[in-house]
Amino acid sequence: MAGLFPPPKAFTDWLKVITEAKAGWDLRDYRNSWLVGARMLLESGTTTVVDIEAVPEMLPRCWNLTPLRVFSLLEIIGIGRQRQPLAVLREALQKAESLDHACCRVGLSPHAPYTTVPSLLKCAATESHRRRMPLCIHVAESFPEYQMFHSAVGEMYDWIRRSGRNMEDCGATTPVQHLARCGALRTNLLATHANYLGRGDATLLARNGVSVVHCPRSHQYFRHDPFPLGRLRRTGVNICLGTDSLASVLKSGSQDVCLSLFEEMRTLSASQPWVSSRVLVEMATINGARALGLQSRLGSIVPGTSADLIALPLHSTPRNVYDHIVAHTGRVSASMINGQWALTPTV
Repeated sequence: MAGLFPPPKAFTDWLKVITEAKAGWDLRDYRNSWLVGARMLLESGTTTVVDIEAVPEMLPRCWNLTPLRVFSLLEIIGIGRQRQPLAVLREALQKAESLDHACCRVGLSPHAPYTTVPSLLKCAATESHRRRMPLCIHVAESFPEYQMFHSAVGEMYDWIRRSGRNMEDCGATTPVQHLARCGALRTNLLATHANYLGRGDATLLARNGVSVVHCPRSHQYFRHDPFPLGRLRRTGVNICLGTDSLASVLKSGSQDVCLSLFEEMRTLSASQPWVSSRVLVEMATINGARALGLQSRLGSIVPGTSADLIALPLHSTPRNVYDHIVAHTGRVSASMINGQWALTPTV
């Protein structure tokens, strides 16, 4: 689905289009897409990825077909009355316990505050923290989501209400404050997007040690308000970069779109030129490791860390090596993961 859909007029329109597009997919389609995405990441220099996994039946087979170090966070959705929240969570935890791999791990990903009822959010946050699993939640991604929780109005409020979700948790709060009430703001949380923040939200995230995952190309695709990068940095929030889905990336002409943190760095630089190239590289490396609590193992090249290295072509001595890194396009020259070549060096 990479680059296939033009930007929608409403965020909920995109959600409907994606749901309909996936309706005809089978397990083979998902597996092939997963492996193509993994190859894109490898060739664009990624060594470790946190992936939201909606089809865990592909695991661990897909893990075995990529050299990437993968954290597969099992997606959880629970808004209807047909299944109890604890039953939904129990099923995800049972699947997580059945998966074992030397280099890959699992975690939990309650999709978003609007697609998971408060009791499910609370239980998922408690269990992931107790089991030392990473937790990821899409939060405050769109203004309609902010409207839903803050004022109990808007297109998302109306759409989700028709699905049968209990809407008593909406009104007089923000999506971030809603997560706080559910006990989900913890050091193991990756708060993806956080585009629309209310007063005090940035401080709340920082105080609880939450990491924010910003996805610049997706942000551009939906024409969101400017990302509150300055506010988050001033309060001390750890901010790292993600790609989100290629179904929410603009396609320019006949050029293919690709999963690439280099593209994300350049997109963020174009929208917020005050950010230095060194900070951009940190957001794509050490900050991501810090979000996983693995900054002593990943994200930097120092004694004692895993030997994860990538090589980029260099034809002359650059004035600023970070500028040179951010400007890189295409395939990396080599990639090493945990001391083993994942992409052999090219000359």
